[in-house]
Amino acid sequence: MAKLTFPIGPQHPALKEPENLRFTVDGEVVVDADIRIGYVHRSIERSCQERNYTQDLYLCERVCGICSNCHTLCYSMAVEKLAGVEVPKRAEYIRMIMHELERIHSHMLWLGVAGHEVGFETLFMYAWRDREIVQDILEMIAGNRGHYAMTSIGGVRHDLTREMIDNAKEGLVILRDRAEHYADIATTEATFLKRVTDVGTVSGDRCRALGAVGPVARASGVDFDVRTAFPYLHYDQMPWEVRTSEMCDVLGRTIVRVLEVIDAASIAIHALDTLPEGDFQTKVPRKIPEGEVTTRVEAQRGELIYYLRSDGSDVPARLKIRTPTLANLPISLEMVRGGYIADIPIAFASIDPCFSCTDRMVVLQDAETGRGQQMTWTDLVNMSKMG
Repeated sequence: MAKLTFPIGPQHPALKEPENLRFTVDGEVVVDADIRIGYVHRSIERSCQERNYTQDLYLCERVCGICSNCHTLCYSMAVEKLAGVEVPKRAEYIRMIMHELERIHSHMLWLGVAGHEVGFETLFMYAWRDREIVQDILEMIAGNRGHYAMTSIGGVRHDLTREMIDNAKEGLVILRDRAEHYADIATTEATFLKRVTDVGTVSGDRCRALGAVGPVARASGVDFDVRTAFPYLHYDQMPWEVRTSEMCDVLGRTIVRVLEVIDAASIAIHALDTLPEGDFQTKVPRKIPEGEVTTRVEAQRGELIYYLRSDGSDVPARLKIRTPTLANLPISLEMVRGGYIADIPIAFASIDPCFSCTDRMVVLQDAETGRGQQMTWTDLVNMSKMG
């Protein structure tokens, strides 16, 4: 049978965001895969160089809707490090609580999507029903169910009341129990197991070679988590462990994420119980001293990196963001090669991709002349206004 190459996207019912995937198949088997990004590039990095540090906080929050708190946390840590500012301990604990609440929200959302991708609609409905618990907690604390605007440069936007703490702990206990139930389902339910076992298999060596991060790498036995590898906040004082699996497939990625939900709930509960007294905000100078810094956090999808350079003014000279999805795209193509066409959706979804936060401008060069087309900031603005 002759090989056939076909595209999925950039506009396709199976894609939540516009991306161009190309698969070469021999019958029902995928023999090669490729991806082209750049369809939802939003110039956030460039926009941050036109605004001051406080304004950029809200731009960075909108890099990703599901990981918005991670981005404001990583960005604020970079600014504070350059400014030489020490954040109050109470603020760091509140940041850690928000960090783990968002992790629960993201992993529960992914679990529902995974159920949907394999036709296990009951899992989808129950996971998203339970996800409402953490959404309600986030709304109670921050006032929003998404884009929480809780982190500020120098601390957090507001404090936690005793009522917030008690209500959050009550919801987290329920969520931890439900996550334990999902861990049981993931390892015993035949409907689910037949669709995820030995699907999207990649070894730990390939994950290391291609720079995979987050639950994707940990599900292939790679013991790497920024919270322990590059410690920040106060995770060394929390009850948790780096979750790994040797399964190297979609099932392993599912189990790692569900176990991380259990750990995230335990971390948040312990942080709420041991929340130190004191201020939740400190002053930061408007102009940031000249220098450059790199910060990283363990976002839900993996290692998130921010590079920030200051020229001494109140506007960044350069901001560079490396998102987890960008790091996981090469390994995602490995997951589908050698598998079946029917397994493409769940294999690709197992990295929990987010293209809006990943996309970069693509420059095409003429192979013969080497000439490439460049667009100025004005060109981009004018293009965005075109009907």
